[in-house]
Amino acid sequence: MQRQIISTENAPAAIGPYSQGVKASGTFVFTAGQIAIDPATGEMVGRTIEEQTHQVLKNLRAVLRAAGADLSDVVKTTVFLADLSHFARMNEVYQQYFRENPPARSAFDGLNLPKGALIEMECIAVL
Repeated sequence: MQRQIISTENAPAAIGPYSQGVKASGTFVFTAGQIAIDPATGEMVGRTIEEQTHQVLKNLRAVLRAAGADLSDVVKTTVFLADLSHFARMNEVYQQYFRENPPARSAFDGLNLPKGALIEMECIAVL
C-alpha cells in the first residue's frame, strides 16, 4: 500500500501526533480533523460557529489542494460540534462549500474540542 503524508503551510500545522492529511494508494485522501486555526498566526479564528466553520472549511480545502484534490472531490465528512444547537448555523455555511452533490456526512456533538473550538471537521476525498 502506497502512503504519502500531506503537509502544507496553507493550513495549520499538526499540534499533536497526526498528519494534516494522508494520501493512500494514490486514490483516497484522509484529512486530520481541522479546527478554526489561522495557519499564518496559529491562533483561533472567530467566536461564532459561522466564522469558525468558514475557517475549518478553508483549512480542509488547503490540505486537499496540497494532495491534488479539492472540496468537490470529498466523499465523506465528519463534523464534531461542541454544541448541537450550532448545527443549523454550521449547516448554512457548510452548504456554501458543498453546493452540488454534497458528500456523505456524520455529525457528533457535546464534545470538548481542542483550544475551545466550536467545530472540528475531517474528510475523505477521492483523487
